[in-house]
Amino acid sequence: MRPGPRNLITDVAGFRVGNAADAGLRSGVTVLTAAAPFAAAVHVMGGAPGTRETDLLAPDKMVQAVDALVLSGGSAFGLGACDGVMAGLRAAGRGFEIGPVRVPIVPGAIVFDLLNGGDKDWRSNPYPALGEAAFGAASDSFSIGSHGAGTGAMTALLKGGLGSASAVLDTGHTVGALVVVNALGSATVGEGRQFWAAPWELADEFGGLGLPPDFPAAQEPAPGKRLGEATTIAILATDAALDKPALQRMATAAHDGMARALVPSHTPFDGDLIFAASTGAKPLTDPAADPFRLGHAAASVLARAIARGVFAAEPAAGDLQPCWSGRHGRPTI
Repeated sequence: MRPGPRNLITDVAGFRVGNAADAGLRSGVTVLTAAAPFAAAVHVMGGAPGTRETDLLAPDKMVQAVDALVLSGGSAFGLGACDGVMAGLRAAGRGFEIGPVRVPIVPGAIVFDLLNGGDKDWRSNPYPALGEAAFGAASDSFSIGSHGAGTGAMTALLKGGLGSASAVLDTGHTVGALVVVNALGSATVGEGRQFWAAPWELADEFGGLGLPPDFPAAQEPAPGKRLGEATTIAILATDAALDKPALQRMATAAHDGMARALVPSHTPFDGDLIFAASTGAKPLTDPAADPFRLGHAAASVLARAIARGVFAAEPAAGDLQPCWSGRHGRPTI
């Protein structure tokens, strides 16, 4: 595997990502969309998820494609971001056609960032407007770190953030990841600068630091947040022609990448969730072996994206946690 040209999920041709954030709120929204509806599935392993429209992604449900996927801060309030994305899609004439009407299909998931120091004393929910703005900003180029839904993200020890990475397989298929890292666990080993995801790093994308000389060190992690305050949510995308059952299997495999990059992960405190999406542009070269390769790639790419999200986080006035660059030197992305 090698990184795609941008090392972003948008290396999967056809997908676009938009970010919107409010600095005072210390929160934001990130949207993945495409010019045409795309197949999607989901798999949840955390104990405290917050979701919208995920039931329809099950393989046996009628709707076979979605118009966008939303990752948002704001806990349950952030699910309102999907309303704003729906408004943008409706204005563009997009949506599931039922007679003379169209209903945009927009599943979403949220992280809890309500206790990160931002101003949460709003009268009207700000997330629908942020969702519409993120949809309007969708492009094949976007910023990671303290942007979009990663704006107010935190982890056990360091600021979290929005991460992304990609890989091009020998089969010619591309896999990309987009993730909001707001975990109970830590992306770095102990209090050092090395990332748990180091064995899967490509091209020194988060510093090329490797693992500590004394790895594995004894770890007895303790919760740094309370029930429901955490969560890492992600989207895995590919151009491989996968249907909903195959995408659900890819999302399931990708959870291995979350466990590689965050210690601990999938706790009762986290709402860890992964969407998987496909444009279907490239047929499988080997229907027996390709799903295996794609699942492995999904896990590896997600581990890298998680580390990149923490690595790229930027300091801001009023931060409750240091960012990786502030503690260990500026990132070199």
